[in-house]
Amino acid sequence: MSDNKPAGATVLYDAPGPKAQARNRIITVAFLAVIAAIAIWVIATLAGNDQFAGEKWEPFTYWSTWKGYILPGLWRTVAAAIVSIILALILGSVLGIGRLSDHTWVRAVSGTLIEVFRAIPVLILMVFCWFLLAKYGVVPSSQLAFTAVVIGLTLYNGSVIAEIIRSGINSLPNGQTEASKALGLRKGQMMRIILLPQAVTAMLPALVSQMVIALKDSALGYIIGYSEVIRSGLLSSARYGNYIPALIVIAIIMILINFGLSSLATYLEKRLRTGRRKVAAVDPDEVDIAASENLPTFGTK
Repeated sequence: MSDNKPAGATVLYDAPGPKAQARNRIITVAFLAVIAAIAIWVIATLAGNDQFAGEKWEPFTYWSTWKGYILPGLWRTVAAAIVSIILALILGSVLGIGRLSDHTWVRAVSGTLIEVFRAIPVLILMVFCWFLLAKYGVVPSSQLAFTAVVIGLTLYNGSVIAEIIRSGINSLPNGQTEASKALGLRKGQMMRIILLPQAVTAMLPALVSQMVIALKDSALGYIIGYSEVIRSGLLSSARYGNYIPALIVIAIIMILINFGLSSLATYLEKRLRTGRRKVAAVDPDEVDIAASENLPTFGTK
């Protein structure tokens, strides 16, 4: 049976024809023109309000600005993100594996926690934890905001990571589980030794993306008084009167950090998939020669 499908057709849609391609070009050009017009209007408005004047950017040439505002705020942002990411990975692994447990009550508890924490906005979790910790005096007041931010980020991102890990384990071939059972491994050993490492490798880009989200969500701690990088930048701008330049500088810093994390995820994924050792291709002629050396000589020298 001959296939009459056009050469340019795909599984999801047919390749556009000449008229469709021309229409797509027109739409693309019009969209880019609108975006460019908006950008020009924003830049012209900011320039008209002297937001690009040299004195607005001069404070960022002072070491005191970076030492007193930007770097301490950036450190607090990174600290909250690192602690919450580590705890979220632990919590996500426990909940994700628990949702795959053979025990019904373990699956029910894990699934309930995951769905509840995923449904609550992370800002509400932070505010709730802040009021709860403040009311009962669980932590010192100096660490109150930091603890609330970490707990909120841990609960929310841990529930999301749990679903990522569960999806990664379910995406593995059934032969992995069957081979593990054939070797006599228990369920815990199978998860720890066979399934979980492969799932983490497969889901590494999604995990790092969630870490980037945790880093960005740490800025929500501004609401409960946590002096992260945005709050520190705004304090600096309140002193020098350069709000827009301060926010632009902070945005550039966050973009660079997030881009670095994304690049690291791509690099790690390639390394984990390909491995450090590359098997060299065997020359067929060498195989034939090696095989012929084992043939019987039948009395010949």
